Amino acid sequence: MSFLQLEGLTKRFDGVTAVDNLSLTLERGEMLALLGPSGSGKTTTLRLLAGFEVPDAGRVLVEGEDVTGVEPVGRRFGMVFQHYALFPHLDVGENVAFGLESLGIRGPALEERVARALALVDLAGYGRRRIGQLSGGQQQRVALARALAPEPRVLLLDEPLSNLDPALRERTRREIRELIRRVGITTVLVTHEQDEAFDLGDRVALLRAGRLEQVGTPEDLYAAPVSAFVAEFVGRSSSIGATVLGESDRGVRVSVEGIEWDLTDGARPPAGHPARGPALMVVRPEALRLLSPAPGAILGQVIERRFVGSASLFTVQTDGGATLEVTGPPRSVAAGDRVGIMPSRRSGGGIHLFPRADG
Repeated sequence: MSFLQLEGLTKRFDGVTAVDNLSLTLERGEMLALLGPSGSGKTTTLRLLAGFEVPDAGRVLVEGEDVTGVEPVGRRFGMVFQHYALFPHLDVGENVAFGLESLGIRGPALEERVARALALVDLAGYGRRRIGQLSGGQQQRVALARALAPEPRVLLLDEPLSNLDPALRERTRREIRELIRRVGITTVLVTHEQDEAFDLGDRVALLRAGRLEQVGTPEDLYAAPVSAFVAEFVGRSSSIGATVLGESDRGVRVSVEGIEWDLTDGARPPAGHPARGPALMVVRPEALRLLSPAPGAILGQVIERRFVGSASLFTVQTDGGATLEVTGPPRSVAAGDRVGIMPSRRSGGGIHLFPRADG
């Protein structure tokens, strides 16, 4: 039996379905990242877990116990809100103690639990500091300490890093990852940032319009997307119309803008999808290569070059009207150059085919 289970959760607001028959499981100590665009149902799912919203259908179970009808305080879940919800008129220690006092913990036991929680987030000795004296990262750690002090069964994080600048966000992300793995607490993280989801989540659940599109490791979602939405949402990609012609010696043969390509096994249509016919081809920039215009290549013009370190990202407008992003050596071509595009020699895992309607 899984430690935390979401079974068929559904929530509607004024006739609009925010969460649609969502089922997920987490093992003890696992961190699951809920990822998706705005309006995908991530925060509503978290609120259903916390008990702040009541589902129209479905259940939440912890270690087999149905907590769907249990009030938030009775679930023993800790939550860190997007804006931390710290009390500016209380000092750090009083903020951490707030949840413990609501559980009836007083005196030396309270002081010990507060000190332990602050030490856990590397803020030992900060108990008498005012909230306004802390940096954004320190405030975020106070919020974590407050959530962890009651020793919850599950930790819920709602966009915990969205208020931090990029440099601080990356450092704090590392700190959160190390802390949660050290504590070993089952955690659900809501984020719209792919880097955050991939860095923190043992698995990632990608939501779209309240429904689960795919759940798996970050590598699963990137290399084996089950739909065009997943392929286009995760990482960088370009999309172009194609026709799947059938099997070939190397894998699958497609026609793209009148050019026929043999693609490797990794580019086969997903299980359950038609093996022939109109398709949407979703391509990672690293799965393509640039060359001089030549037979067998899609032809086009470079319209933009962006330097990204050891390589450049070239945007090419094809003669057929598609826009493709291709990774290449920094100064291999320039804006305005005519080029050809072919699959790279290791393209299979970066080219994904879906029925045209799916895109």
